[in-house]
Amino acid sequence: MIQITVYGWPAPQGSKKFVGIHGGKGIMIESSKAVKPWRDAVMNAALDRRLAMDSGPLDGPLSVEMVFTLRKPASAPKKRRSYPDKKPDLSKLVRSTEDALTNAHIWEDDARVVSCLSRKVFPGEDPDALQVPGAVIRIRSAQEVA
Repeated sequence: MIQITVYGWPAPQGSKKFVGIHGGKGIMIESSKAVKPWRDAVMNAALDRRLAMDSGPLDGPLSVEMVFTLRKPASAPKKRRSYPDKKPDLSKLVRSTEDALTNAHIWEDDARVVSCLSRKVFPGEDPDALQVPGAVIRIRSAQEVA
C-alpha cells in the first residue's frame, strides 16, 4: 500500500473553456483557477512518495481511497459532526486528483483504478481527517483488497 498525504485546498476538475484554434487544433483551458495549485500539491506529494518508494509507476488493477479534508464553514455546528454536502463535487475532486497522480507517474494510467472509495470530511470529524485542508490518498493493488 502507498499512502500519500497532500496539504492544500482540494479543488475540483472543472469544465474546459474553448479559447481558440492554433495549428488547426482547438485550444482548451481549465475554467477553474484553483485546480492548478491543487494538482501541483498532489503531484509534489506524490513525487516525494514515489522517490521514497524507489520504484516505477504502479500497474495492474488498483484500488484507491481518497479522503478530502475541507475547511469547515463558520456557520457549521461546532459541537456536533456535520457533513460537507455543498460544493465542491466529490467526483470532480477525485478526477482532478487522479489526473495529478497520473502526471506524477504514480500509476501507469488512471484507467488502472478499478475501485475508488472517496469522501469529503471536515477537520477532526473523521479518523482520516487532516487538521487542515488536504487529502489522504491510499493506493493498493486490487488483489490486496479482494
